[in-house]
Amino acid sequence: MASNTVTMGHLPSGVGVCTTIPDILYVPELIFGGLVWILVACTYVVPHNPQGWVMFVSVFCFVMTFIWLVVFACGSHGNSSGWAAADCIYHLIAVVFYLSASVALAKVTMDFKSDPFTKDYKLDISAVVFSYVTTLLYFVHTILSAIRWKSF
Repeated sequence: MASNTVTMGHLPSGVGVCTTIPDILYVPELIFGGLVWILVACTYVVPHNPQGWVMFVSVFCFVMTFIWLVVFACGSHGNSSGWAAADCIYHLIAVVFYLSASVALAKVTMDFKSDPFTKDYKLDISAVVFSYVTTLLYFVHTILSAIRWKSF
């Protein structure tokens, strides 16, 4: 049986979203992005501004990725190179947002390490790790989306 998992010349729809590269990355992006959102929301850190940016990025990217997944799953996108370009551009924006949020979250966590045995510190460390994993997932998705866009 031949599997058609690497189909870079078209945009999938329906169940194909869960079986094609790079679209299979939507699910891990949602899972890890949701974990960042939950972990940051569970902590209390004095500098609210970086944490507010991290919350904005995680919620914004979670909602937009879910909407993007639904658009592809419903087949509302058609099969044009414009949607392939939009997919690449959205994921590039998500990479830039998540990278800036990850760096800010890591800086706040490093400043907070005066008591490394507190629950908030451990949650922040977990949030930093998941934030960088999410950044990596969005980066890989961006590269693969750019390859698909150029193959149109």
